[in-house]
Amino acid sequence: MDTQSLQAFICVAETESFSLAAQRLHLTQPAVSKRIAQLEINLNSQLFDRLPRKAILTPYGEALLPKARHIINELMEIKTELASLSGDVSGTLRIGTSHHIGLHHLPHFLRQFHNTYPQVKLAIQFLGSEAACEALAQGELDIAFATLPLDEHSKLSMQPVWRDPLKFVCAHTHALGKQKRLTLQDLGEYEAILPEANTVTFEIIENAFKKEGLSLHSALPSSYRETISMMSSYMETIKMMASVGLGWAVLPEHMAKDRELITLNVGPKMLYRELGVLQRKGKTLSTAGRAFLAILPQQ
Repeated sequence: MDTQSLQAFICVAETESFSLAAQRLHLTQPAVSKRIAQLEINLNSQLFDRLPRKAILTPYGEALLPKARHIINELMEIKTELASLSGDVSGTLRIGTSHHIGLHHLPHFLRQFHNTYPQVKLAIQFLGSEAACEALAQGELDIAFATLPLDEHSKLSMQPVWRDPLKFVCAHTHALGKQKRLTLQDLGEYEAILPEANTVTFEIIENAFKKEGLSLHSALPSSYRETISMMSSYMETIKMMASVGLGWAVLPEHMAKDRELITLNVGPKMLYRELGVLQRKGKTLSTAGRAFLAILPQQ
């Protein structure tokens, strides 16, 4: 059993396709098929059911997948530790980032790092904050930039980098914009455009309502609770829907400063979320990873 066959196996399992796995690995499809076939011979087990348009894991394949990922991650960590001994800033740095941080906070630091260390290959994935944390915990990333969880994570260490103040907003044409005095309870009479319910940002907004003895879910009209299209994990999408008058929303302060929106004087005075960088506890970070962390602002 060799690592190349295990990597091919993981790629086919993730894409459910020999051809897509070949594209990801920059190999021909016959080469990927050969590696999987050899792996099946070595293990004396059929790992995939080969359907006309899909390759589905068999029970044997499902049993192998977490172990294969563990082996590959362990080998990568060994290589990282050995490379760190030389002190050279090189290799590949796998970064996961939320769309918001990737668009509004990271570009300057990515440019600075690339100009300083052009020999380092940056492999960047844009993910939701929660998905980035999960990918990091599974060893698929070296570092992740995300909205930091409110509670400590068992597998990840967190470092705040940016404090992101949040503001309640609506369009100039919205009825809420004409009211001088507002409470969170007043907002419940109107449709809202919020982050998805499994996100940290939604939890922060929900906690603000709870402190006032209100339930965010019960305060919203039933028509909203049944309309998935009024929830989004992208702040840019939320901003667009609020700006055309579809409902009130909560946005980062720098995005709320828009001519199409007005800030509502409602809710906690200090409503914010922490944006930062996460890494796996107990994992040796490469010299490239340490170099990237060194250029970040310290809170």
